[in-house]
Amino acid sequence: MKAIVLAAGVGSRLDPLTTQIPKPMVPVANTPVLEHILNLLKRHGISEVALNLHYLPAQVSDYFGDGSRLGMSLHFELEETLSGDAGGVRALRQYLDDDTFLVLMGDLLTDADLGAVVAAHKRLGALATIALKRVEDVSQFGVALLDGRGLIKGFQEKPDPDQALSNLASTGIYVFEPEIFQHIPASGVYGFGRQLFPSLVERGLPVGGAEIAQYWSDVGTIRQYRLSNFDALEGRVAVPLPGDRTQWGWLGAGSTVADSCRVEGLLMVGRGTRIAGRVRIRGRVIVGDNCFVDEDAELEDSVVWSEASVQRGASIKDSVIGRNCVVKNGSRHVAKATVAPKVLI
Repeated sequence: MKAIVLAAGVGSRLDPLTTQIPKPMVPVANTPVLEHILNLLKRHGISEVALNLHYLPAQVSDYFGDGSRLGMSLHFELEETLSGDAGGVRALRQYLDDDTFLVLMGDLLTDADLGAVVAAHKRLGALATIALKRVEDVSQFGVALLDGRGLIKGFQEKPDPDQALSNLASTGIYVFEPEIFQHIPASGVYGFGRQLFPSLVERGLPVGGAEIAQYWSDVGTIRQYRLSNFDALEGRVAVPLPGDRTQWGWLGAGSTVADSCRVEGLLMVGRGTRIAGRVRIRGRVIVGDNCFVDEDAELEDSVVWSEASVQRGASIKDSVIGRNCVVKNGSRHVAKATVAPKVLI
């Protein structure tokens, strides 16, 4: 089986973090979120993957190359003009065999059992199957209504909680039969959620709903991005975490943490990073590659991207600090901030 990963999105909801980096390359636990998706596919025996690119495409293709570093075969297709998520799949049709295939959105953090989703698709005899996840706040998602067999009979788009008929949200993980291309227009912008899936259901074609029990998060907002990083640190999602395990977290190659550094929680340190004396870490903190955190700095429940510098006595809380940023000496209570790359604070 082959897979498509849709990696063309601009990621405007992650502004200002995505001003200089495409959304699939946003790091979760010091690893691009797209790499987590590819590792998930590989764990399920899927090594041939096609990806569409649009925004800052070279950053993606240069990082992953042909996929051999991951033991995979990757094919990239540049979309000069975005054509919707279903349109993006249409653009990659030439990379597929005439067989069942998977589609995943490029901004997911999940350890979903993809094999179980495919098995449900086959059992239902579906043309398309949507992996579904129960959510607490239905107002943020499109939800699906199932019949007694597990086929989807209708949808609600971000319903008010008191009007919701379901709490099963679409996860952006789909299984398709190759005949699906007969139902996607040959050109133009075309989407899954508002066009393809409702059209299939209205015509009585079999669209399956496969509930996943595992972790799932859409990292497309700043809040969810931070929480996804912390969930990875706390082991809520089964993804590989880089670095050597320590008594307080993970330490990357060539990095040092001073003995007088006080860690009250979990800390992940990337490669080539130095954390100086009397630094205080509270809650869940991730520091990227080649960073420097100077003496007496305080970091709490924050993510610091690679190449950043937190100078002496600075204090950061509940924030995301972009790549190549400098938090100057004594900057106190940088709280709930989201800082674009290459900014001086």
